[in-house]
Amino acid sequence: MQIEPLAIEGAFVVTPRQFPDDRGVFLESFRGDKLAGHLGHRPDIVQSNVSVSSRGTVRGIHFADIPPGQGKYITALSGSLIDYAVDLRQGSPTFGHVEEVLLDTTSRRAVYLTEGLGHAFCALEDETTVMYLCTAAYNPTGEHGIHPLDPDIGLPIPAGLDVTLSPKDEAAPTLAQARSSGLLPTYADWQAHVAQK
Repeated sequence: MQIEPLAIEGAFVVTPRQFPDDRGVFLESFRGDKLAGHLGHRPDIVQSNVSVSSRGTVRGIHFADIPPGQGKYITALSGSLIDYAVDLRQGSPTFGHVEEVLLDTTSRRAVYLTEGLGHAFCALEDETTVMYLCTAAYNPTGEHGIHPLDPDIGLPIPAGLDVTLSPKDEAAPTLAQARSSGLLPTYADWQAHVAQK
């Protein structure tokens, strides 16, 4: 398993070693001990979510209050998607920066996003099935969104897709609106949070 940092601190792409044979393929899709070597702590996975999306569906940009935040380990079970990490931590050196990673059932890569980062994805095929391992349970009062088509963020959504958003994501504030209303986490709060792990 190869774990590489992305340009946003706390975001990693994980490429598993695959063992194909005439029956199919085997791989270790998640190793908390190996991820701990990069994070400085073992992620405490407490909830698993699965979503199924049609081509052109964009989900996100979602994030949670710190504390407790919600780290996510994202992988594709079927289909393919562009996964986006967005640094929403005010004061971060990469605030507003976006990283994108193709997740599919060929490379079987995964992405880990620390607490405080925004997450979104765009499904490239019908029946794209995504699994998230989460470090905190869903908390409706502590979870927020940024409009995924906010031009100030500029998610690089592939051309030629008919984008579909949920009503909740469609109604989400822009980055500027979220910042002015105090919704965004801070880099200092994130640093304090991870130092306690």
